[in-house]
Amino acid sequence: MDIEQTCLDLAELARDVGPDPNRRVSTMAAGLVGSEILRIAGEIRAVVAAGRPVCNLTVGDFDPRYFPIPEVLLEGVRKALDEGETNYPPANGMPDLRQAVARFYERDLGLRYPVDSVLIVAGARPVIYCIFLTLCDPGDRVIYTIPSWNSNHYVHLAGATGVPLVCGPESRFLPTRDELLPLLPGARLLCLNSPLNPTGTAFERGTLLGICEAVLAENEARARRGERPLYVMYDQIYWMLCFGDTAHVTPPELLPEMARYTLFVDGISKAFAATGLRVGWGVGPVDVISRMSAVLGHVGAWAPRAEQVATAALLDDAAGIRRYQASFKRRLAVRLDLLHQGFQAMKGRGLPVESIPPMGAIYLTARIHPFGRRTPDGTPLRTNRDVRRYVLEAAGIGIVPFGAFGSTVDEGWFRLSVGAVSEADVEAALPRLEEALRRLE
Repeated sequence: MDIEQTCLDLAELARDVGPDPNRRVSTMAAGLVGSEILRIAGEIRAVVAAGRPVCNLTVGDFDPRYFPIPEVLLEGVRKALDEGETNYPPANGMPDLRQAVARFYERDLGLRYPVDSVLIVAGARPVIYCIFLTLCDPGDRVIYTIPSWNSNHYVHLAGATGVPLVCGPESRFLPTRDELLPLLPGARLLCLNSPLNPTGTAFERGTLLGICEAVLAENEARARRGERPLYVMYDQIYWMLCFGDTAHVTPPELLPEMARYTLFVDGISKAFAATGLRVGWGVGPVDVISRMSAVLGHVGAWAPRAEQVATAALLDDAAGIRRYQASFKRRLAVRLDLLHQGFQAMKGRGLPVESIPPMGAIYLTARIHPFGRRTPDGTPLRTNRDVRRYVLEAAGIGIVPFGAFGSTVDEGWFRLSVGAVSEADVEAALPRLEEALRRLE
């Protein structure tokens, strides 16, 4: 005889936050700011749902229709799953992959690290989180630039004290030695990213060399005083996506002593359009990496085993990487150049736009600044948010303001990402933007 199961409807209780919602969670969780990019994505979905075309330049991701992952990676994952590679990997990563990363860095970056310097993680974000938790005690000072991706949020997660440095277009939104010098004393971590998200700009050799010299001088002085060192988190997740004459440089390449203080953030997500496979790695001093591995072991944020096996084979296929990168980078560069040339042409025709030539990553930095003008329905454009909404509604183009990357000023700077659009999408969007700007009063 069947026994009828009673189902409790808990929807009302589950949604009840009580009289003081913030007291139900930690102070850290209550104060954590949500993602501006995700909020913008929600608005774009609403426009698309209404049946209007949108050229979505907001997401730092790749549409596999235009940018599929390498075939060797795809087949490698399938083969690994067929062979039963479905259980837990070692907490610090599969030995074959750690060795492959070390060989990859020696072959392509000219940096010979021991395998013990390599930690495999589920994408770049857990690497960054592990670096913050491993190096920073509550209240420690962390220097990061504005604009930058999520640095302020990781500072909050770690309970550290943020030391933001606003960088402008005159330095391609990257810091210089002179700007950093007064901030280094007493700091625990310096966050650098090249090519930079959101701007797509990259360090030149001389600029990075000056910063490294300042870091080493600071640490030499600290060693004499018996103080803790200053570390550099060097996020180079986009390093393989440099365009034209741009050459990627690293701190240890310029000054080998920097290997004692540099933590690399890297992975396959951007260089191989494999954002969803979640294979990243940290590379750095053995003692720090071992402590990061201990943190990771408790969090459990390791990359899936099958994907690790496949990535090891990918990184050892030097010829295959060159073939894939040649095609991949060409298609990205075409889209970035189309955007940049389109903005420059509009600027030449007197419209309130400009752009910075792309150097790397999948982003174009563009400025749209029709401030003080009014939309056809009489709405004044006063802020970046006003401009973003108008561009979406009037031109069907989704863009991300630098406010999503820590900026607090309304100067009209935006990130335009080309990973999820076709060349035809870009070509069709530019005339719509020009028409929308010409309609302003």
